[in-house]
Order: sequence, then structure tokens, then C-alpha cells
Amino acid sequence: MQPVEGALGYAGVGDDVVADELQARIVAFVRAFGLHKPDETPCGAPIPVSEAHALAVLTEHGPLVQTDLARHLGLTKSTVSRLVDQLAKRGWVQRRPGADDARRRLVELTGQGATVAADVAGRRSARLARLLERIPEAERPAVLAALDALVEAARAE
Repeated sequence: MQPVEGALGYAGVGDDVVADELQARIVAFVRAFGLHKPDETPCGAPIPVSEAHALAVLTEHGPLVQTDLARHLGLTKSTVSRLVDQLAKRGWVQRRPGADDARRRLVELTGQGATVAADVAGRRSARLARLLERIPEAERPAVLAALDALVEAARAE
């Protein structure tokens, strides 16, 4: 069924059909972008996406207690605890006592972790630049607006 263009792009088409279309497009994007690969980032770094995200958050925000890292990542405390254990085993993060409360341990990047984080960020930037080049310039604002709308809708759940 071809959708009929309207104010929202799908005039006369039921919500179930639009939801099916959204699902199909998101699944296609996940596969095309490489988000379904468990041990590799979409930019080709040979590390799990969750580890790459943790490195990026620690790069952006500096040392964090695990509960704050969990909040930034949108993961449970137990999942982040396992994630931090893995990053520490790789030598990419270290834990140290917090200044205000020694029981609250800060997680921070090591020199090696900062190097890996910078490599992943560079790869990500290059991949996204290549994608952007393939989108016609006139369509880029609409693509960004659609992504913003999806993020906002997902966060509201």
C-alpha cells in the first residue's frame, strides 16, 4: 500500500499501518546502520555499543559515580556495574573514592580509556559525516527534526 501524502504524510491511512511502517523503517535503519552487531559499534570500532556509550559519557562529563553513569546511559545500576567491571578489566576506567563520601566510588577514564574513546569518537564523526553527505542538503533539516521527534517520543514512554 502506498501512503497518500497529507498534513502528516499519511492522510487516510490508519494508525496501525503507520505504526507498521515506522517499525519497518526503524528495523531497516538499525540493520543498515549496524546497531544489531553486539560486539562492534556502527562506526566499526571492535567494542560493544554499550561500552562505547559509557566511554563517551565519561569523556563528556568527567568522573561520575555509577548511579550518575547509569542515569546518563539509561541503564540499571546492576547493568552499569557489570559494564564498569568490563571497562576496568580492559584498563579503560578506574574507580576511586569520592571526595565527599569514600563509599561512593567515582568511575573515571584512564589514559588508555581516553585514547579508545577518542578513536571511537573520530570513527563515529567520520561515519556520520559520510551519511550526511548522502542526504540531500534540502532534506537534512527534516531528517534532524524527525530524529528529534523520535527521541522525544521514546523518552516520554
